[in-house]
Amino acid sequence: MKISVIHDYSDVFRTTKHFSKLAAHQVVIHNDAYISADKVVEQAKGFDALLLTQQRVPMTRAIIERLPGLKFICQTGRNTNHLDMAACTEHGIVVSAGRLSSGGSPYSTTAEIAWGLIISSLRSIPYEVERFKQGHWHSTVGTKLYGRTLGVYAFGHIGGAVARVGKAFGMNVVCWGREGSIARAKAEGFEIAASREAFFENADVISLHLPGNKATRGIITAADLARMKPTALLVNTSRAPIIEEGALAAAFLAAGVPLTVNARSSGDNLSIVHLGSTQTANSSLVVPWANSVAHDELHFSDGQTAATGFVGHDCACAGSAGVSLSRRPAAC
Repeated sequence: MKISVIHDYSDVFRTTKHFSKLAAHQVVIHNDAYISADKVVEQAKGFDALLLTQQRVPMTRAIIERLPGLKFICQTGRNTNHLDMAACTEHGIVVSAGRLSSGGSPYSTTAEIAWGLIISSLRSIPYEVERFKQGHWHSTVGTKLYGRTLGVYAFGHIGGAVARVGKAFGMNVVCWGREGSIARAKAEGFEIAASREAFFENADVISLHLPGNKATRGIITAADLARMKPTALLVNTSRAPIIEEGALAAAFLAAGVPLTVNARSSGDNLSIVHLGSTQTANSSLVVPWANSVAHDELHFSDGQTAATGFVGHDCACAGSAGVSLSRRPAAC
């Protein structure tokens, strides 16, 4: 069987425990980052199986129709919003999606990254580290967490984990989101903001935890950002397009800080490529959408096991085209 693995930026697919099970098959791994449909076709054409890394590129009908020999798509992670499932079904392509990376834990690696960004930003850690390397002593004063208000937008698996850590730090945690989020937050005893406006106006730190899809695109508006305190911190470990296009750059400009946003997208992730000035760099912490999983919970292991099961016809999904198997055991 010929298997193509695309968007494995960190080159970890070959290092995971199930990779040896594919030794009898031709596996080609691609580490480059791109969003071009032509490039997807180039790297997947002639292969029987395609392993996608997260939602780094949309698999549209147009792409699928250019891959007549494709029989199997394995998606690391449980989200399949970037896949045209109807097109997969029509072309007889089996689709397998991964499990929750948490393994049932109430915490998540993305929540850890959110807290890394929060603390790094409030304590100016990247800025001070860089200055120290240049021979300077510290020049900033940090902001403590205790007693501050943490706003968690969307209380799901990740948002809930962020909220619990905020509570442990002694922060006043206030939640907002859609009906399901509000219900889950209430069930755990967290405070709900009096209104959407109050949520953005009163928080010292706002952490966003919405999935990236059509319903959430642009859900955080320029008006929301304009309501935030001038000293507030906005942390987005979700998809970039949940913030209204142009709103973030406009908010920076209104504060007198230039920001250029490149609309080039990797899947659904807009990339900030130029911070415009030293002032912007000092007030922003921008990192690639990385480290959302850890070595001991890599989604690739599910992908390898699913591919092996498909080859051996012992996978639960092997006879069903176009089926999303989110949250299934590792066997598929």
